[in-house]
Amino acid sequence: MAGAARPLAPPLGASRALPAAGARLPRSAGSLVAALVGLGLIASALLPRDASWLAALAVVIVLGVPHGALDGAVAAPLLRPRFGRLWFGVFALPYLGLSALVLVAWQVAPLATLAGFLALSVLHFGEEDAGPGRATEALVRGGLPIALPALLRPEETAAIFALVARVPMPQLPVWWSAAAWLWLALAALWLTTHRPRRAVLAECAGLAAAFWLLPPLTAFALYFVGLHGPRHMRALVRDPVRAPTIDTMGRAVRAALPIFALTLGLGAGLWPLYAPGSPGPTATFLALTLQMLSALTLPHVVLDRIASARWPSDANSCG
Repeated sequence: MAGAARPLAPPLGASRALPAAGARLPRSAGSLVAALVGLGLIASALLPRDASWLAALAVVIVLGVPHGALDGAVAAPLLRPRFGRLWFGVFALPYLGLSALVLVAWQVAPLATLAGFLALSVLHFGEEDAGPGRATEALVRGGLPIALPALLRPEETAAIFALVARVPMPQLPVWWSAAAWLWLALAALWLTTHRPRRAVLAECAGLAAAFWLLPPLTAFALYFVGLHGPRHMRALVRDPVRAPTIDTMGRAVRAALPIFALTLGLGAGLWPLYAPGSPGPTATFLALTLQMLSALTLPHVVLDRIASARWPSDANSCG
């Protein structure tokens, strides 16, 4: 109700108290599910290429995309006090508008859009993984899922993004390969001068092994659903200000479902536009999924920046 007194927000930087045991998903069950998904993804690398791609894409959609579906929960406390019941429209229209512009950009300038998507992904992943105030670490950790496929499996990576961008790509663009080598030099410098924490080293080593041993799309799926998505959701659960209604992982999952369902519906609606001229259903699914992922990333990052400016925090970004 307008004019109703609102409870005082906890001090900035404060974390929520741990919820009662009955309010959160059992850790053992969550760990078991995560392990099974990880093993299933690894095993899918043994399948024929198209089947392996389908498995990785399905996991990204079902377990990775929902973390971005929580953007409504982040937008609500920003917009509802000013716009009341109209807040969702004020949030959704520019959000979908930015997404539509990215999808159009893929059709007009696919290679430039690919470069922008990869650069934004490096910044987004890095801010999430390293946290604020660690620029070099952010570039190294955010660049890992983008640079290693180019260094370790360039032909396979080129084959994937030729289908996504729908342009001939017998080899990776020179700018991607050059950026990957620059990333490697920066990573070596960071490792020798900054002495990262053991947990960070272990994570980077595990990811490097995944990108070395597994196909690029499978390794990316492991990173996206095993690290990136869960970090975002845990950050929201811990933050008492940015998304006040999301205080347990169970509530985060339930809150993501409506917008996640809407995203699936939009993807299904776009399928007829992507099928013509495609080599087959798998290529269509690949192009549609990764282009939509890029289209949702831009407004996702913009909203995160707005929320960070409104509520500065020492905690990691919720990207």
